[in-house]
Amino acid sequence: MRLMFRTRVEGAENIPGTGPVILAGNHLTFIDSMILPLVCDRQVCFIGKDEYVTGKSLKGRLMAWFFTGVGMIPVDRDGANGGVAALMTGRRVLEEGRIFGIYPEGTRSPDGRLYRGRTGIARLTLMTGAPVVPFAMIGTDKLQPGGSGMPKPGRVTVRFGEPMEFSRYDGMGRDRYVLRAVTDSVMAEVMRLSGQEYVDMYATKAKAA
Repeated sequence: MRLMFRTRVEGAENIPGTGPVILAGNHLTFIDSMILPLVCDRQVCFIGKDEYVTGKSLKGRLMAWFFTGVGMIPVDRDGANGGVAALMTGRRVLEEGRIFGIYPEGTRSPDGRLYRGRTGIARLTLMTGAPVVPFAMIGTDKLQPGGSGMPKPGRVTVRFGEPMEFSRYDGMGRDRYVLRAVTDSVMAEVMRLSGQEYVDMYATKAKAA
């Protein structure tokens, strides 16, 4: 995969070598979750659809082997408690002093633009005190347009920003204005790193339109 994607990494030194860290970035296509673990010296844990690890065919077993190997934690995100399960999974990973990767947009961008972030990222950082390291995937959508099918070989860039900490909001994790402010500040940094146009709308709403 390293040979296939020829990934250029910028700012990897911004990822702390120890302790809990939240990696928060844009989401252009399916292979983002394959590339992110490749460029980090520490294992990155992230949630994924449980269907990725439940297949019984040869393809399904290979997918399960790959995704569990790179740190994916299967969660039923479509259920009534999917959001809570995802949040609690992230909290557990961070309390164990590990890295948790998250896409605040909640889904892949439908058109390459950066969409409004959901406040789960803010809840996690305020709940655990873990710093947020923003990142940007650049060029993955060119290798796998539409997020499906076999990706093409090519060069992509993963750019990491400086750690962001929000201790000034300690004890304010239930304030929706604080949650929105924290989330928006993270998304502003992701936008700066990626160079994407920002859309103040949830990506799921744009897809449904």
